[in-house]
Amino acid sequence: MVKVMIADDQELIRQSLQIVLSTHEDLKVVDAVENGFAVLESIKKERPDVILMDIRMPEMDGVYCTKAVKEKYPDIKIIILTTFDDDEFVFSALKYGASGYLLKGVSMDELYRAICTVYNGGAMINPDIATKVFKLFSKMSMSNYAIQVDDSLSKDLTQAELKVIQQVGFGLSNKEIAQKLFLSEGTVRNYVSTVLSKLALRDRTQLAIWAVQTGVTMQEFGDESV
Repeated sequence: MVKVMIADDQELIRQSLQIVLSTHEDLKVVDAVENGFAVLESIKKERPDVILMDIRMPEMDGVYCTKAVKEKYPDIKIIILTTFDDDEFVFSALKYGASGYLLKGVSMDELYRAICTVYNGGAMINPDIATKVFKLFSKMSMSNYAIQVDDSLSKDLTQAELKVIQQVGFGLSNKEIAQKLFLSEGTVRNYVSTVLSKLALRDRTQLAIWAVQTGVTMQEFGDESV
């Protein structure tokens, strides 16, 4: 059972999400709150596995709340629900450890899949905005948010692993990478898990930033299949 918390300042959205998510037997909505302060207070009691976090909320917004949650509860996964004009906010939320980035208005099936994906350690980025996310990763890699990986760790990466890392850097999901590289989704998931372990990185977002800042996204690998 995945415990989900909803954080949004609009009551109608909170109620709608709560009703829809409650139809899934493997999800339990443990609380629905209106701002970041309420999230931090509720976590003490409810300890959710996944938080659906609105970016723009009064008193404490989703960015600062993401930072506070990840500092104190690093195992809690956070999915940012946002709109197209929130670039700066999303940039910061990803930097602070959010696992997902979805547009408001996404289908409920896609939202359910996103919750399951991040709960199992993956990242979920709306495929419609992969290019936008790639630009965000590029911006993050050029800022002071550099990902440090020891050269001795990266030199052991295989070409197959580098191909997968490149696609992660482009903001693609496991399913999209599988289709592009002619692999099963499970194989891609295993590649990502292995690479994170090899490079001692925290999550998929860090891997994507590392791919951009080291130039992996610019490399030519020839045949697309692994």
